[in-house]
Amino acid sequence: MIQGFYHDPSVNLDDLDRVLVKVITDNKDKVISWFKDEAGSWGFLAGKAVTAYRTELKRGLTEKERQILWARLWSLLETLKARL
Repeated sequence: MIQGFYHDPSVNLDDLDRVLVKVITDNKDKVISWFKDEAGSWGFLAGKAVTAYRTELKRGLTEKERQILWARLWSLLETLKARL
């Protein structure tokens, strides 16, 4: 990861992580699909995460916010996969 990538004062990482954990918890079937590298699983989870965080913030996301969200989601999923 690029040093300082997550340093964006508009992104509260605790709030973001809470939203991402809920997306993962609510979509366990797609998480399992992602573990199996099934087509469409990443796009589904990424889309759900963007929608959930956008709803949380009550506004659209900037490109940087989307990139941070995707990176955090990917990292969480990789961490879960490594623990299996």
